[in-house]
Amino acid sequence: MHNAVCDDSRLSQVLFLNALREWDSTQYAECFTSGADLLKAMRELSVFDIVFLDIYLPGESGVDIANQIRALSSRTGIVFVTNSPDHAVDAWSLNALHYLVKPITAEGIGESLRRLKNLSRDSRPMVLLNSGKESYTVYLEEIVYICSFRHAKEIHLKTGQILRIWAQLEELEEKLDQRFLTLNRGTIVNMEHIRRMDKEYCLLDDGTRLDLSRRRREIVREAYEAYLFSRLPEINSL
Repeated sequence: MHNAVCDDSRLSQVLFLNALREWDSTQYAECFTSGADLLKAMRELSVFDIVFLDIYLPGESGVDIANQIRALSSRTGIVFVTNSPDHAVDAWSLNALHYLVKPITAEGIGESLRRLKNLSRDSRPMVLLNSGKESYTVYLEEIVYICSFRHAKEIHLKTGQILRIWAQLEELEEKLDQRFLTLNRGTIVNMEHIRRMDKEYCLLDDGTRLDLSRRRREIVREAYEAYLFSRLPEINSL
């Protein structure tokens, strides 16, 4: 589980980590003293599974930060933390997992994590990706394409974030569904994001160009045409 806590009080962070370890000694959380630093980490490094967010941050609004978290990742669970229940309505309007009043207890953290687990049991297919000591649960619809980078694989998400993991392309193919197409030995694309399929490459809706394998060009184009054909009933119903 990839956890984060955002609280401008170092003491509150320490108390939170103690409560987290009391609930599960194997768990850890990355700590941030400002919403800006938290959002920067989410954009540049990784998306968190759950964020415990102090709603009263100096010069910042926890509700505004939560809105930006939602824009970056629809799957991140948000738990508001505060000294007062005054903003509970704001929390529920953002579909917050939970609303905890300090001091945070191990039971409160455990309930938040249980709610996150239940939330993950929705109908949208997802994949578990392991990156070193971290694990990420990503909805397939959030993946734009996957490509090889040196000895790793880069997972490009709709948010612009890139997850770097160490796995064989074949391993990843087995975890994906029919919307994904292997273009060459090092690239898999989500066909929902293809704007145009050319003879030698495909152009994605964000402007990215991905080359087709010379040996697989005909197979790739036929597979893409079959995918478009399969989606005709869905498109016509819109």
